[in-house]
Amino acid sequence: MTISGVSPMIRQQSIPVPLKLGAALTMQRFSGTVPGPPVLMLHGAIENGRIFYSDSGKGLATYLARNGFDVFVIDLRGRGNSLPGINRSSRFGQTEAITEDIPACITAVREICGPVPQQWVAHSWGGVLFSSHLARFPEHIQQVSSLIYFGSKRTIRVWNIHRIMKVDLVWRWVCPLACLICGYLPARQLHIGSDSETSKSYRQSAAWVRDDAWIDSDDGFDYGTAVQNIELPPIWYIAAQGDYALGHPRDVQDFMVSAGRQENRYTVLARENGNRHDYDHITMLTHPDAVDDHFPQVLEWLQNHKQA
Repeated sequence: MTISGVSPMIRQQSIPVPLKLGAALTMQRFSGTVPGPPVLMLHGAIENGRIFYSDSGKGLATYLARNGFDVFVIDLRGRGNSLPGINRSSRFGQTEAITEDIPACITAVREICGPVPQQWVAHSWGGVLFSSHLARFPEHIQQVSSLIYFGSKRTIRVWNIHRIMKVDLVWRWVCPLACLICGYLPARQLHIGSDSETSKSYRQSAAWVRDDAWIDSDDGFDYGTAVQNIELPPIWYIAAQGDYALGHPRDVQDFMVSAGRQENRYTVLARENGNRHDYDHITMLTHPDAVDDHFPQVLEWLQNHKQA
């Protein structure tokens, strides 16, 4: 394991999480001198864990570590520092993320921190994967005291020029053509994301965005029905006023309403609500002002739920 300091008070540790057939995930751990309650973070589609941190020590992960939490940032299979990287031979998708990757990371955090409640934080599609995992494995609900979702939606129903360009044109036409040509979705090379997706992962997520059915294409598991029969941990859904397509506030709210019984909170980051900016899908986590704007509220939520 490689350790490098991101600040005088915080250390960053790279933790391998073995999977089947020689693959391995990587989690980045951010902790202080005395590690606190665990927080598990999950990125969205065409992303990796760097949405939560930077080499210069910025980001939500290091902010929470400086304030007493033990933070674990996932790179899903083939993304970020996880090996091997995605290529035309990659056959895994979001089914494997839900049934193999997330459970492996939960277990790894539990082995490090012990049998204490975890709190989960997700960006964009990561929230859909977390809720899908809990719907499929309700026995894990008792291990989670709360969740926070930034810009997470499952369907996109809003209509505007941004949706037409980013979803109807790029996501529904350019991306499948790229998958056909390359054998996977090279999102970074296409300048539409920070990491690649497998063709299977793209196909599965695109179907869920397009359709009302929340069903696994591999085995027919009905997440939409399963989630209605359980009570999820408390979830805070955070949307951004300047997010016009990828996590529009109305689509985030639709996901909250459709995702089963839960104690929930819904917030739109906007100037009219007292925030410094009308943040967008990415800057809600990466803007330099976030650390003094809404990150303190995120910290307060986690502190209030850490002993739940």
